[in-house]
Amino acid sequence: MDAQQALADLTEISSQIQAAVVFDDKGKVAGSTVFDGEALAKAAADLLAAAEEVKTGESPLVQLEVATGEGSVFVVREGKATIAATTGADPTVGLVFYDLKSALRSVKPAAKAPARKRTTPKTASPKKKTAAKKPASRKKKSDAS
Repeated sequence: MDAQQALADLTEISSQIQAAVVFDDKGKVAGSTVFDGEALAKAAADLLAAAEEVKTGESPLVQLEVATGEGSVFVVREGKATIAATTGADPTVGLVFYDLKSALRSVKPAAKAPARKRTTPKTASPKKKTAAKKPASRKKKSDAS
């Protein structure tokens, strides 16, 4: 499914999501529920970058919540794809993360079909049909016992 459809499904099932955006590791927006998806994607990428600077451990940061009195920003990253969403105050954190991960996993990357080389020459002659051979009939031997 494409990112725009995944976001439409997300906002339909999750009443807590106010705005959401899907973007890649270069900041290119694949889908958004708001007019200026680039701004939300940039803000989410900036939050991830700031969190990466202060995190402990070696494993990459895969999810993030930033909460204020008015609402929260959630960011989930899987591979090169990222989804970010805003909510109102006091969201059900685990459920929002679950919904965002599900939506992100449902997005299929737009893959370009690789160019295929021709394996047969352009002027191939048609194959000749050969007559099917009939199976040889078997003669029964009579037993003279």
